[in-house]
Amino acid sequence: MTHKIILDTDPGIDDAMAIFFAFQSPDIEVLGLTTVYGNVPVTMSARNALTLCELAEQDIPVTQGVGMPWVGPESGYAHFVHGDDGFGNIDFPASQRDLDPRSSAQFIVDMARQHPGEITLVAIGPLGNLALALRLEPNLPQLVKGVAIMGGAAFVKGNVTPVAEANIWNDAHAAEIVFAADWDLKMFGLDVTNSVPFTPDFMDDLELRNQKLGGFVKKSSEFYTDFYSQGRDDRVCFFHDAMPLAYLVNPELFEMTRGHARVSTDPLNRGQTSVAPIGTTMSPLWLEASQIDVATKVDHERLRQLYLDTYAL
Repeated sequence: MTHKIILDTDPGIDDAMAIFFAFQSPDIEVLGLTTVYGNVPVTMSARNALTLCELAEQDIPVTQGVGMPWVGPESGYAHFVHGDDGFGNIDFPASQRDLDPRSSAQFIVDMARQHPGEITLVAIGPLGNLALALRLEPNLPQLVKGVAIMGGAAFVKGNVTPVAEANIWNDAHAAEIVFAADWDLKMFGLDVTNSVPFTPDFMDDLELRNQKLGGFVKKSSEFYTDFYSQGRDDRVCFFHDAMPLAYLVNPELFEMTRGHARVSTDPLNRGQTSVAPIGTTMSPLWLEASQIDVATKVDHERLRQLYLDTYAL
C-alpha cells in the first residue's frame, strides 16, 4: 500500500536523510514539502527543501510556513548542530526553483480537502504549521488519515531542557494544540531516536548504495557527527527524523505504548510531553486528555537495513 504524505520539515541534516528516504521509498508518495522554522530560519528551511527536491529530481510543491512560535519571540536556531546553511557547511549550491505561493498551513488544508481520508501528515519539525492548519480548517482531523511526528520525550529526558525535546520545545503552544486535536497521532520521540546511534560506516554504506543522495547525506553529516560525538569515545550521529517514515513502511519494527498525553507550556516545563499509559491513572485531568501512540522501542538492526535498502532503490 502506498502512503500519501505531506512532509512538514525544517531541513536540517537529519531532515535531508528523512526526505530522501521518503522520496526513495516505493511505499510513500510525497505530495509536497511544507516548511517551518526550527533547525534554521524558515526562509532557509524553504530554500533547503527546494534544493533537496532538485537534487533528488522531485518536482513537487514546496511551501514556506510559520517562522515564529505560536507564543513568544523568535526562536534561536541549531546552527551549532546543522551548520550555518543547515547542511553542515558544505557550501552546496542552493536551488533557484520557485516556492508554491500558498502558506504551508493552507497547502495542508487544500490537499486534505482534495484527498479526504488519504493523507498522513508527517511532521519532523516544530508543529506551528499543523496548529495553524487546524485553525484554518477545524475539521482537519476528519479529513486526514493520521499524523506522525518526530518530537517529544515521553519516558526519557529531553535534549534542550531536562524534560523537553527540541521540536516540541521550539513551539510548545502549537504542540499543545496539535496533541489535543481529535486525530490519530503517533509520536516518535527521543525514547526511540536516541536509542539508535549511527556510526560512520552507516554513512559510507549510504553513499555506496546511492552515490548522489547517500553521498550528500554522508558529506553533510560530518558536521552533525562532530556535534554528537563530543564527550564520546566513538563517532556517532542520530537520524531522528526518518523514524515516523520508517514506521509507515514497516510498523512491525516498533513497539508502541498508548496513553493520554499533555504538553506543558509553563516556563519551567515548556515543551514537556507527559504521557500516562492507558490504565495507569484515574485522574480526570489525565483521562480527558487526548490519547496518542508513543514509540518506545525499535529494532535497530532491521531499521538500519531498511534505510540502506531504500536508498539503494
